[in-house]
Amino acid sequence: MAGYRKLGRTSNQRKAMLRSLVTALLYNGKIVTTEARAKEARKIAEGLIAMAVKEKDNYETVKVTAKVARKDANGKRVKEVVDGKRVTVYDEVEKEIKKDKPSRLHARRKMLSVLYGVTEVPTARAGRKKNTKRVDMPAKLFDEIAPKYVNRNGGYTRIVKIGQRQGDGAMEVLLELV
Repeated sequence: MAGYRKLGRTSNQRKAMLRSLVTALLYNGKIVTTEARAKEARKIAEGLIAMAVKEKDNYETVKVTAKVARKDANGKRVKEVVDGKRVTVYDEVEKEIKKDKPSRLHARRKMLSVLYGVTEVPTARAGRKKNTKRVDMPAKLFDEIAPKYVNRNGGYTRIVKIGQRQGDGAMEVLLELV
């Protein structure tokens, strides 16, 4: 007997589908899918959340100086002429960054091996490549999701049955973060 459901797919298709479901669940907080898929996605999501809860505070803050391009009112880089060439002007800025300790870095890389990249598109000017931004899913797990579950030992997701799907009669469920 297999230790997992095959879901009528080849292994690479199944892994891709489950990665997609887990990414959507953690990004949106809830998804609607079939019962079998939800049970499989739940296993992966709970493991990632448990990892995030464990490694949530395992970092140190470090002050670094970085060169940042100076920008004008429109957000474009300021350029000046030096020796007949136009050169971007840089300012030195001191920043505080979170430096992951080795175990948190390992957890982050494990999460990245499961989660897909998410690109956030603003609703005001949808379809514009310029205004899109990438969401750092491991950072979202560590900073937003994990603090909610610090005092909880497992059981981070809930499956609520909705009913049978009209087309094929499959049992549909709502998989959500508790």
